[in-house]
Amino acid sequence: EVYFKNLSKQKEKKVMEKNGNNHKLRVCVATCNRADYSKLAPIMFGIKAEPQFFDLDVVVLGSHLIDDYGNTYRMIEQDDFDIHTRLHTIVRGEDEAAMVESVGLALVKLPDVLNRLKPDIMIVHGDRFDALALATSAALMNIRILHIEGGEVSGTIDDSIRHAITKLAHYHVCCTRSAEQHLIAMCEDHDRILLAGCPSYDKLLSAKNKDYMSIIRMWLGEDVKTRDYIVALQHPVTTDIKHSIKMFELTLDALISFNKRTLVLFPNVDAGDKEMVRVMRKKGIEHHPNFRAVKHVPFDQFIQLVAHAGCMIGNSSCGVREVGAFGTPVINLGTRQTGRETGENVLHVRDADTQDKILHALQLQFGKQYPCSKIYGDGNAVPRILKFLKSIDLKEPLQKKFCFPPVKDNISQDIDHILETQSALAVDLGGTNLRVAIVSMKGEIVKKYTQLNPKTYEDRLELILKMCVEAASEAVNVNCRILGVGISTGGRVNPREGIVLHSTKLIQEWSSVDLRTPISDALHLPVWVDNDGNCAALAERKFGHGKGIENFVTLITGTGIGGGIVHQHELIHGSSFCAAELGHIVVSLDGPECLCGSQGCIEAYASGIALQREAKKLHDEDLLLVEGMSMKKEDIVSAAHLIQAAKLGNTKADGILRTAGTALGLGVVNILHTMNPSLVILSGVLASHYVNAVKDVINRQALSSVKTVDVVVSNLADPALLGAASLVLDYTTRRIY
Repeated sequence: EVYFKNLSKQKEKKVMEKNGNNHKLRVCVATCNRADYSKLAPIMFGIKAEPQFFDLDVVVLGSHLIDDYGNTYRMIEQDDFDIHTRLHTIVRGEDEAAMVESVGLALVKLPDVLNRLKPDIMIVHGDRFDALALATSAALMNIRILHIEGGEVSGTIDDSIRHAITKLAHYHVCCTRSAEQHLIAMCEDHDRILLAGCPSYDKLLSAKNKDYMSIIRMWLGEDVKTRDYIVALQHPVTTDIKHSIKMFELTLDALISFNKRTLVLFPNVDAGDKEMVRVMRKKGIEHHPNFRAVKHVPFDQFIQLVAHAGCMIGNSSCGVREVGAFGTPVINLGTRQTGRETGENVLHVRDADTQDKILHALQLQFGKQYPCSKIYGDGNAVPRILKFLKSIDLKEPLQKKFCFPPVKDNISQDIDHILETQSALAVDLGGTNLRVAIVSMKGEIVKKYTQLNPKTYEDRLELILKMCVEAASEAVNVNCRILGVGISTGGRVNPREGIVLHSTKLIQEWSSVDLRTPISDALHLPVWVDNDGNCAALAERKFGHGKGIENFVTLITGTGIGGGIVHQHELIHGSSFCAAELGHIVVSLDGPECLCGSQGCIEAYASGIALQREAKKLHDEDLLLVEGMSMKKEDIVSAAHLIQAAKLGNTKADGILRTAGTALGLGVVNILHTMNPSLVILSGVLASHYVNAVKDVINRQALSSVKTVDVVVSNLADPALLGAASLVLDYTTRRIY
């Protein structure tokens, strides 16, 4: 043990010698308000505990020194820190100009203080306007800056200030991996970024005050129980003061209606804070029996209050950051914290424009208990920060280095995702029926409408519009938000322009048809159009067997034969939008005639029309019906009769099905040798009858290198509708199509 202690001392001595003649690092910590002190205090305690490495100077300014905000500099003195300088920098006022003047006043006063202190490094926290003045002064006076909590994304002017401080700072301590990536993307030198976690988490995760009930009773009354009260903390949004005041008014109305004991903390010093206080007094919050309004709660006690609350509501960063350590439910109002990473305990109400919406959020969240979140720290931030400080080489030049890596997006949940389901209108134009459906993001068909497909262009387009308008109206009633319209149709389609270029013979008067323009104009929604085979492949990619598969092929076996090819996760359309016409792969030079005019196509053997043709031939020769089958005179002979006859032992019917399966199998072998997919999906009503035949042909005819391919039957009930929906859902949720 003595050996390792001596070894540690030798290492520490080397670090000090690197900085020149056993020079101790002179650190200036400047704190502006109660919020930043809760993050800086753990670091200050750590610095103070190692006097052999550091000299600590504390500068206090901003709202710490204002009586209206609780004279919070006293808690710094209670923590036994010597305050070197107190600077009165707040210009009283209720508008943006007062904030600007406060920054100016701080800039006037700080140079004298920094000249006297001559710190090696200044520690600045966060995104407040006071912190911008600190960073600006230090940067211009060639003092190194360590910025705490840079790289995060929230909302309003705070983002701009935080990122401005990042550009002034020389070293960065961030709390999350995403924040680290954002700093790198903002050109900051990776070697000067420390992913440490939030310093306040060091205290949060070790907070085990057994006497929390006395704290709760002191602030909320003797009759209050744990998990049966609310903590409210809301600040003005300086980029939209009027709206934030209105939102605060709605919040108080909702809290009054919710009728639970509530601790309301006064807002930060910002433009609009006095107006918020006036709203509180106008509504009688300070004298309401259910409310306790306070200017300040010491951080140690505040921790216990939020840890045992039934819910926290407001727009404070504390709600989306620190409170997650306890799993307490949080309702985040408005845009002030938009973009911050949150645990599952946070419910966002970004459009907090009605009392009912806020009340609904309270009903959803109050009293729940979520898993504790460690997104912002693991309780070991301070040791990492102290080690980082010790590693700073004061002989290095102040000039910063820059680089240009990418940044990742961050997505957060919104209450509208609970109140409304993001959905698409899906349209399927078949040879017989016209179908329209409301399809949810998860692939659930919420509502479906079916009509016979009209024979003329005018009637067909009129019916499509009528059905889409009806479905869009119904979407409101079933709580679905329609993001767009996706259309699946037979024939060759230009998906870029939304035009049907050439139709199949099954759909008349359906060539050179612009579907996108009239439907988009009528519904005021974006419209996507594609071939039904491509849509089936998209359905499999999003909802079916193709999910997560890089290369696969979908074959539709129905009235005709179609399909779609997905290569490297992308759908292949071809240079003239004719790719994946899989039904027209020729498998015999002298085979039966196909509807396309050629001979020996897969479709001429294996489609529903081909099987119906062969069934009629057998029926005309009185060779179709066997024992167990019966047909009325008015019945139309179909492929289903051929399949039934084969199952009942009709050898000729069975031979026709075998030939059809072989033709389809040969087509699949050609696809395997051309595209080499890892998966073949058979879709449509005939898929289950062909799957074994296709596998047999692959085993006999395919090259050994492709015989391992998986051949499966689709489990999707409506691939055309689901594929049409995925056109919308993939694009509008920023997936590439």
